[in-house]
Amino acid sequence: MDRRTSIQWVLAASAAWPLLGKGAAPSGPAAVGPAPTGPAPTVRGYGTDPNLLAVYRPGQLWPLTFTAAQRRLAGVLSDIIIPADDHSPSASSVGVVDFIDEWVSAPYPDCRRDRPIVLAGFRWLDAEAARHSHKGFADLGSREQHGICDDICDEARAAADGRKAAHFFARFRDLTAGGFYTTPVGRKDLRYIGNVPLPRFDAPPPELLKRLNLP
Repeated sequence: MDRRTSIQWVLAASAAWPLLGKGAAPSGPAAVGPAPTGPAPTVRGYGTDPNLLAVYRPGQLWPLTFTAAQRRLAGVLSDIIIPADDHSPSASSVGVVDFIDEWVSAPYPDCRRDRPIVLAGFRWLDAEAARHSHKGFADLGSREQHGICDDICDEARAAADGRKAAHFFARFRDLTAGGFYTTPVGRKDLRYIGNVPLPRFDAPPPELLKRLNLP
C-alpha cells in the first residue's frame, strides 16, 4: 500500500468528508468483537465554537483513550497506510496518532461512534497476529503486518468473517488520511495551494471561462 494508493483513497473519500461525517458507518453496532472496556468520555467538551487562538494540551479538554501499547499499534498501522517516502514523512511522525487519540476520546456523536470501532479493531489485530505468530500486531515483521492488512484493506473483497475488521480498517484509514492531509506537510504532499497569502489574485483565464460557458 504505497502513498499513491493512499492519496487515491483520501481523494475518493473526499465527497464524504469532513472526516466522513454522518453516514460513513453502517447503522447498528460496528465494533469488532466485544465492546471496549471503560466508559466513553462524559465531559461536555468545548461546544460548537471553540477558541481557535488558544493552545490546548493533550488531555486538557477530555481524558485521552489510548494506552501506550495502543499508541504504538496506532503508529505502526498509520505508517502502513501512509509511510514515509521521498516527498514527505510518515503519518505517525506528523502527529496522526495524537489526532486519532483525541478523536476517539472526544464526547461528540461521531467520535463516540468511532471509539468502539477503533478499540475493537486494535483487539482484532492483536488477536489475529497472536493466532499466526503468538505476538502482538506491533511486534510482527513488516511482511506479516502487511499480510494481515491486505486481508482487510478492502471491505468488498474481505472474507465473511473479516467484514467487521475490514470496516475498522476503512475507518482507521480515513482517520489517518484526515489527520495527515490536514497538516502542513500533508497539504504540501497533495500540492494543495490554499491558505497561502498571495501578492495578487489573477482571475480565471478567459479561455477557461469560455469552455465553461461562463461570462
